[in-house]
Amino acid sequence: MKASTIGATVLVVLTVLLVSRCVAAEPPPHSAANHPSPRSGPDAPPTPTGGASGSFNGTDIAWLQLMIPMTEQAVRLLELAPGKTSNPNITRFAEENVADHRTTLGRLRDLLRRSGVPESDEHEGHDIPGMVIPDDFAALRRADGAAFDRLFTRDAREYLTQSVLVAKGEQKSGSDPETRAFAATLEKDHGDRLTRLGP
Repeated sequence: MKASTIGATVLVVLTVLLVSRCVAAEPPPHSAANHPSPRSGPDAPPTPTGGASGSFNGTDIAWLQLMIPMTEQAVRLLELAPGKTSNPNITRFAEENVADHRTTLGRLRDLLRRSGVPESDEHEGHDIPGMVIPDDFAALRRADGAAFDRLFTRDAREYLTQSVLVAKGEQKSGSDPETRAFAATLEKDHGDRLTRLGP
């Protein structure tokens, strides 16, 4: 995980550029590329461009494809904590949040399926703020006691902070109402969790 975070605007722009490029390479199953209109020209009916419902834009897809691996790694982080810490606050935080994160992961996947874009980890191997990467997990597994608690708190805080930032970006630039509403829910929930996590 990166030692420093980057601003919401920069992160959203980078994410949209990365993922939109990948999405553009392969049209969704329900896109106009796979279902050409029987008529063409100025009198042709409009064709959907955003997936199954036609309401998704590049920011929606980018946000979903970023949040799915971020949330997967957060679930792994939360599952690791109870067996590695003796701090009751960290144990309680992990146990209270892991089920909600699994539910969140399912919801993100449902939204991506509805968009018509297949799930894939477009960010595998990328060192993106908020993503708990293999080196982080290796360090967490080696650590015990207070050292583990510091690493866990750092990684959980960075994940929550970045997820709030990109959720704000999705609400501002996304087009699918359901996805934007879910981003608003996550912004509030993850902001509350940051407060509970403490310094």
